[in-house]
Amino acid sequence: MNSQEKQSSYRIIVIDDNAAIHEDFQKILGKVSETNSELEDMESFLFDDPTEKTLESNVKFEIEYAFQGQDGFEMVQKANKAGNPFSLAFVDGRMPPGWDGIETISHLWEVDPELQVVLCTAYADYSWSEIQKVLGESDSLLILKKPFDNVEVLQMAHALSRKWELTREIKGRLNKLAFYDHLTGLPNRALFLDRLKGAINQHFRDHTKGALLFIDLDDFKRINDTLGHSVGDELLTIIAGRIGKSLRLSDTVARSVKDRTAARIGGDEFTVLLPEINGLDTAAVVSQRIIEHVAKPVSIGDNEFIITPSIGIAIFPDDGDSVETLLKNADLAMYFAKRSRDMEHFKYYQKSMNDAALKRLTIENQLRHAIEREELQLHYQPQVDIPSGELIGMEALLRWDNEVLGSVSPLEFIPIAEACGLIIPIGKWVMRTACAQVCRWIEDGLPLKRVAVNVSVRQFTHPNFLGVVEKILEETCMPVNCFEIEITESVFAEDMDKISHILKRLHDKGVGVSLDDFGTGYSSLSRLKEMPIDCLKIDRSFVLGVDSRKNDQSIISAIMSMAKGMDIRVIAEGIDNDRQLDYLVEKGCTEAQGFLFSRPLPADKIEAILKKGDPKIKFPQEKD
Repeated sequence: MNSQEKQSSYRIIVIDDNAAIHEDFQKILGKVSETNSELEDMESFLFDDPTEKTLESNVKFEIEYAFQGQDGFEMVQKANKAGNPFSLAFVDGRMPPGWDGIETISHLWEVDPELQVVLCTAYADYSWSEIQKVLGESDSLLILKKPFDNVEVLQMAHALSRKWELTREIKGRLNKLAFYDHLTGLPNRALFLDRLKGAINQHFRDHTKGALLFIDLDDFKRINDTLGHSVGDELLTIIAGRIGKSLRLSDTVARSVKDRTAARIGGDEFTVLLPEINGLDTAAVVSQRIIEHVAKPVSIGDNEFIITPSIGIAIFPDDGDSVETLLKNADLAMYFAKRSRDMEHFKYYQKSMNDAALKRLTIENQLRHAIEREELQLHYQPQVDIPSGELIGMEALLRWDNEVLGSVSPLEFIPIAEACGLIIPIGKWVMRTACAQVCRWIEDGLPLKRVAVNVSVRQFTHPNFLGVVEKILEETCMPVNCFEIEITESVFAEDMDKISHILKRLHDKGVGVSLDDFGTGYSSLSRLKEMPIDCLKIDRSFVLGVDSRKNDQSIISAIMSMAKGMDIRVIAEGIDNDRQLDYLVEKGCTEAQGFLFSRPLPADKIEAILKKGDPKIKFPQEKD
């Protein structure tokens, strides 16, 4: 800090029971001294702060006076509350009948530990050991022996006031490092938790309600991983500013009296504390305003982004009476908002979410041991050539029976496996098990042309996916032309150069690729025509609607025409009745699977049917 940046004035309090002493301090400190130049030299030397000499010092002292220690204590306390503290106190050693100097200083430091103090005492008043015994060792205390001269008082006033200023400056910097996020400048997790705790305590006293908003940015990790952390950091800074601007003065995040901004608690997570709400809709209004501000396009370099936030809302004290509970519940509500397809992008916490979260956690924990416990098994659903009625292939479908959870639906455990990364080892198990089983059937001379295995997007884009496929085919001796991989259209939302490379490698090796749930995802004709896709599977949602919905009929007709023009096979899945089958035959579909032919069956039942050797295989229905 240079001389121009120093404070122009410092507040000093003189506590002495002698009015004449007050007058002496006024004469010494109340006007600009001719010795200021010498004092600046001394200050520069003491604080290693080279400054240019000025012909006249701008530093002035505002002096207030008290005759007793109790009066001085009240003045210091009042000054602190007003945000206008004293830098220095000159305290007399003896002030009968009230507190003496040491007792006064002890009380002063209770309300203002940063206050610099000069104890004015005669030689016979106190020994240094007596002072230390009461006040302890401190670098904020100096002794001024009576009688004192003007220069000595001036030196102390300048040096200790400057020291007080530097101490506050350093403390402010350390406070910023400890309690503020270095990237966005917002309050960090530590400060947020402290302010939230204070807000909860206040609400218990006032019997009012508040709200905690937990904000997470959708798909931020993909942007960060693709374009680098520098772009990600700039994006976070912009988003943080937008969250702050979207708040009213009463909508605060981790704020002190003067600090009314949003908090970043880590990564791409932010929090907003609404300290007082009139009703539940208040939190919804604020959440919607944040979403609107954040979701505006962001341009960084040549890239433009639209980031949408997911927000979880917890009301306190209704949804929790502690910081930990509120934060957990708001985070849980955010998770449900992220999974929801609602347009609002926010959710209020509900107690039922805890049950769902507990079940999800149980599924994840049990699923981690499913392979080693041999709880997984494959069922196979036949695929039929419609004109001949012959079996032409099967789709391997994963099933899981757990001793704790019982039979768990794939619709429930597959998304969890994908989210926590377990889909990689489980997907490898499925592929290896299906290939080994089909190889045994082929070796036994059973009629089977191909088997299809579902592969998730996370599996398909895994760096070692091609290596895993090659190794399994080699180790199981699986004929490549009998193996087909089913992927969903969502894979086309990934890096298309990478997807194209994987598909071409599979095609070159002779592995078939089927596009599952076609018509429900991200495909475009321009992408589809460039990719080596062998088969399209018409999603069962369209098949179910052929009896009553003309739109579904039109979609199926369009898919069949397109596939014929591109020379791609088509399988209709989810056929449950003859009316659906008749319509698909009319439109030229020749391959199908569904409950009309057979439900998915375990390997032993499939094997028993295959061994009968009838080319027009009759599969058992539900009633069988």
